[in-house]
Amino acid sequence: QEQMVESGGGSVQVGGSLRLSCAASGSPPNNNCFHWFRRAPGKEPEGVAAISYGGLGIYYSNSVKGRFDISRDHRKNAVYLQMNSLKSEDSGLYYCTTGRAFMDGERWGCRAGSSIRGQGTQVDVGS
Repeated sequence: QEQMVESGGGSVQVGGSLRLSCAASGSPPNNNCFHWFRRAPGKEPEGVAAISYGGLGIYYSNSVKGRFDISRDHRKNAVYLQMNSLKSEDSGLYYCTTGRAFMDGERWGCRAGSSIRGQGTQVDVGS
């Protein structure tokens, strides 16, 4: 059974930075990408960033592009999310999953279920 352990969240001011970490274990052997989601109160989960296990495929949502940076450590089976220039709308519960990579024309993506598999890590951005 897949298990994810997320960490690194906290409370920061607008414009601040945080670095989230996620360690995966028990992932399905055919999965080949990581995906970070966030869930704000009363909203549907939003996929914000994804990366292939090999690191060549990367995706960012428009809401975080240019501010967030996703990376992975293949040996540790871990993924990271460096979040800079944080905005209040970035607040939420962040969690990671694994999935299967796909190509849509020239666009790379990671198809992963948005259900949370660990505890997630809370990010609160305030003024």
